[in-house]
Amino acid sequence: MSRPISAGKQFLTGIGLLGRGLAMYGRSPALLLLGLIPAVIASVLIISVLFTILYFAGDLASAVTWFADNWTPWERDTVRIIAGISIVGVIGLLAVVTFTSITLAIGEPFYEKISERVESQLGGSTTAADLPFWSEFGRGIAESIRLIALSAVIGIPLFVAGFIPGIGQTVVPVISACFGGWMLCFELIGPSFERRGIPTLAQRRAVMQRRRWRALGFSVPCFLLLAIPFVAVVVFPVATAGGVFLTRELLASPDAANAPRH
Repeated sequence: MSRPISAGKQFLTGIGLLGRGLAMYGRSPALLLLGLIPAVIASVLIISVLFTILYFAGDLASAVTWFADNWTPWERDTVRIIAGISIVGVIGLLAVVTFTSITLAIGEPFYEKISERVESQLGGSTTAADLPFWSEFGRGIAESIRLIALSAVIGIPLFVAGFIPGIGQTVVPVISACFGGWMLCFELIGPSFERRGIPTLAQRRAVMQRRRWRALGFSVPCFLLLAIPFVAVVVFPVATAGGVFLTRELLASPDAANAPRH
């Protein structure tokens, strides 16, 4: 009977999958250029919105801390700086998940080609599951909206927790990165799972939970890198390729064989 792999080792293995995705593009640089096109388009949209929000961050911080209007200047400025940081953190969380959803929606043909090439290099099947296009497209959009909405809902308590001295500046960012990475993982492995006839969020979650530390090891670094606007354009195609590697490892788990399929 084999010994269970430690959480730390699984996490490091997950990080290594991002490196494997980068190495794959080193062997096929044309694929990287193919993956950049939708990422650039989505980046222009997201960065425009982000800069607009950042421009008004001070006004937003004042609006959500109306209760501090009559406090002393030092107390008022301190709470509004914390509020501004919390707002930026929540917006960053939503921006990464939204960026991923938009990029995958715009670039579905591009990333399908990348997925096929990676699968082919790994000796796997490149034949997609025979599923009706429009029903799958509509389901994919609906699930992306669900992920964005869930991120927004979870972002509210994280925003509030950001006001707690010490915890708001240490624990909350870590929780945000882990949660954001988990949400991102749903998107990045989605195309590979759909190709195998495992299309729903519930099915992905069931498989991810069995090797959650490996999934987090891959997705948390992706989340942090994708939060950097101009870096995200290059990282996204790499993360997409890494998602194929992660899918194969998650489904290689003995328990994954029991995952419900479409």
